[in-house]
Amino acid sequence: MPQRLVVIGRKATIVSPSRSASLVVSVSGASSPTLHCQTQIYLMVIGHQYPPFIARLLHSSLLQKFRSGRAVQPSIAEMLSRAVQLEEGKELLVTCGRTGLNKAFPIKRLLLLVFFLAFSVAFIIITVSTIKYYGINGVVTSVTSSFVPCGEKPNALDKWIKPPLALMHNMSDEELLWLASYTPQRKDYPFNRVPKIAFMFLTLGSLPFAPLWERLLNGHEKHYSVYIHSQVSSSVEFPVSSVFYRRQIPSQVAEWGRMSICDAERRLLANALLDISNEWFVLLSESCIPLYNFTTIYGYISKSKHSFMGSFDDPGPYGRGRYNGNMSPEVSTEEWRKGSQWFEVNRELAVYVVKDTLYYPKFKEFCTPACYVDEHYFPTMLTIVKPAALANRSLTRVDWSRGGAHPATFGEPDINEDFFARIMKGDNCTYNGENTSICYLFARKFSPSALEPLIQIAPKILCF
Repeated sequence: MPQRLVVIGRKATIVSPSRSASLVVSVSGASSPTLHCQTQIYLMVIGHQYPPFIARLLHSSLLQKFRSGRAVQPSIAEMLSRAVQLEEGKELLVTCGRTGLNKAFPIKRLLLLVFFLAFSVAFIIITVSTIKYYGINGVVTSVTSSFVPCGEKPNALDKWIKPPLALMHNMSDEELLWLASYTPQRKDYPFNRVPKIAFMFLTLGSLPFAPLWERLLNGHEKHYSVYIHSQVSSSVEFPVSSVFYRRQIPSQVAEWGRMSICDAERRLLANALLDISNEWFVLLSESCIPLYNFTTIYGYISKSKHSFMGSFDDPGPYGRGRYNGNMSPEVSTEEWRKGSQWFEVNRELAVYVVKDTLYYPKFKEFCTPACYVDEHYFPTMLTIVKPAALANRSLTRVDWSRGGAHPATFGEPDINEDFFARIMKGDNCTYNGENTSICYLFARKFSPSALEPLIQIAPKILCF
């Protein structure tokens, strides 16, 4: 235990005439001649060590004076006694005799410590609850994005160039389409823009091939975005680390062959357009799979001079036979087109789709079953407004060879090397004006039973 002592004075220097040594006593923390509680006295002795029996004798006399309550002036004997103890490895803590203050300080500090601990526990509970509800990415992004270093002004472009922190919102379709139709009028960007592919999944339920898409996209986070339009909530299916976690947009019922399915596609495009870095937009279903690795897919789409949407003139009953004369003069028979529902369009064409108010009402009113609007609306409208931008073919392979109203579905028994050799190299098409055997980057329809063999064969055949 440190000795207790009352010292008058802030600093004393004592020189022993009999020994070639000096003793310096300095006091820190005292604001007046009388020292306050917890004041520390540091002793520094230079010279020879004093005999221990002298120190013990002087220390005994000093202790008796201290217990009597009398103030003790720092004498040579006292300094010698404490100098010996310091030299023997002991550091003295000297406090005053005002014990009332001595008791008050620990209580106040204890209360402060309790308050700090309670605040820390409350902060941790709130943080954990927030992360659990919103996800770690959303929480971290929202915190870091609002931080502005001292002396720096916030970037006024941030609200225009940063994608939304959360895809769920309460905008109506009219508000969403209006917002998404905004587009810069200058081609150059005043920031480092990395163009991305927006993979848009139009689904009736879950995504059975999510593990395959996870493998495809892994490591390419700066070059893609994911959006899901589903009639059921899909967020609970995926962990926080998944590329599909909280990627569902506000969705509504979409009926095959009716305008509601085109509404869903426009909803996907509009939400994806809110991210200024999305340059290409690919529509996929839950039964679609990729046929190549991400590098091949990204290069094929980004280097193409055209967007990939099937659009052809079918003079038969399932083409022009579905045309309704009430659509004139906006749409004539000669302009009527048919094509696959599954498309890829660039940003310019995506804006045309979401801002259209001229052709949409005509198709909604006059193209109803047996006119299947999802096969006619986009191909016809884009052929009218931007015909040279279309490659007039789809990037998604579909097998109609078995006949019927729906394409063939492939399951576990179909997945082998010969199967992929047929669908990946069995066609010829034009790419940027030259012939190529790589015509499809995606394929459908596949049943959930095909997942396991696809995962096994992907490294060898699909190269990811």
